[in-house]
Amino acid sequence: MMEKFNSADDVLDFAIGKEQEAHDMYLDLAKRVQRPEMQSIFRQFAGEELGHKAKLEHVKTGGRLRPAEGKIQDLKIADYSVDIEPNDNLTYQEALLYAMQAEKRAYMLYNQLAGQTDDAALIELFEGLAQEEAKHKLRFEIEYDENILTEN
Repeated sequence: MMEKFNSADDVLDFAIGKEQEAHDMYLDLAKRVQRPEMQSIFRQFAGEELGHKAKLEHVKTGGRLRPAEGKIQDLKIADYSVDIEPNDNLTYQEALLYAMQAEKRAYMLYNQLAGQTDDAALIELFEGLAQEEAKHKLRFEIEYDENILTEN
């Protein structure tokens, strides 16, 4: 169930906290995987989540952002996978699935937040962030498709 917010600042603070959590999650995943290229990818995503946080903070202080660019393709791999919990023996496949699932949750969260406000600027912001999370999910799905599904 979605949390109720009393103001635009409350919604933005909530979203800022979620972006910080996503940043921390990706840094944690980077430590858990063995493949150097995946460590690098997860660190890159951690940086992108900080970029999302900065966008939210910018809007909170009165700034505006560009609208989202179109709809992102969804390979729906995360829709048909079991939930993964991070652990110290996380495989490459599990790390990709976990990241896809996290991005799917973030996408859904931003769409829910957009639906909870009448503020056009916030709707535009949250829809744009939802699309960025969809891009992240797609990048993990492509990685999974090319390196896991093709091997099986």
